[in-house]
Amino acid sequence: MKNKQRTLLKNLPIYLVLSFVSILVIFPFFWMVTTALKEQTKIFMFPPQWWPDPFVWSNFSAVFESQPEFPLYFFNSAYIAVLVTAGTCIFAALAGYAFAKLHFALRHIVFLILLTGMMIPTEVTAIPMFIWFTKLHLTDTHFPLIVPPMLGAGGMFGVFLLRQFFITVPNELDEAAKIDGCSPWTTFWRIMLPLSGPTLATLAIFTFLHSWDNYFDPLIFISSNHLFTLPVGLKLFTDTAGTEWQLLMAASVMATVPLLIVFFFAQKKFIEGVALTGLK
Repeated sequence: MKNKQRTLLKNLPIYLVLSFVSILVIFPFFWMVTTALKEQTKIFMFPPQWWPDPFVWSNFSAVFESQPEFPLYFFNSAYIAVLVTAGTCIFAALAGYAFAKLHFALRHIVFLILLTGMMIPTEVTAIPMFIWFTKLHLTDTHFPLIVPPMLGAGGMFGVFLLRQFFITVPNELDEAAKIDGCSPWTTFWRIMLPLSGPTLATLAIFTFLHSWDNYFDPLIFISSNHLFTLPVGLKLFTDTAGTEWQLLMAASVMATVPLLIVFFFAQKKFIEGVALTGLK
């Protein structure tokens, strides 16, 4: 018992620091949820009202009255995020396996060149990409939001992540498959891909979160209202007359729900993937 008390007292400063950091992290989410349930006049009152009184649940239905196309923004973000996540995982798994296990000329040099794609900020390539897609008549479509993220910095990160994982798989397993008559594709599909489940889950979560929250690319490439995604749609709650904070926060709460669901169902695989790849 005394040992437990001694350990508790010894770790007390760490617990206090972690508790303080946790409060800092949780506070914006708390403010978003409580603001979504307040009357507009009570959002910025002083002293602040920490708890809604009364709870204005109608703010959530008012979102759809203020922005009738909000469900369409939701659908656009959902299907784009799903396609980008699926495409990135497929591309990263195939390329990662090739760079880790297959032997071809200039393999390491090609991999280093591809890695440089991760080091170029998106803002640097925005203008050339916009000119290129304009000439191809692909602006104001969802194409620039789906294909480039699979093959750009996000895709390269996935290739790096999967390559690091496949390197850790013993070569004896690969050689045993060859002895049994497996082709490289069969080895990848039946042996390597099932083993990479936790790493793929980690990549899927990161990719889905990034695509769901992507504000910069839709702002550049999309101009038609019916093609907007959620991050751009949320901006519509702000105009020259001001910001409808209670509606903006209510819409933000609804936009956060899919992310929480994805993380809730994939958190076990996510933690396993982080542990396997050493990702921090």
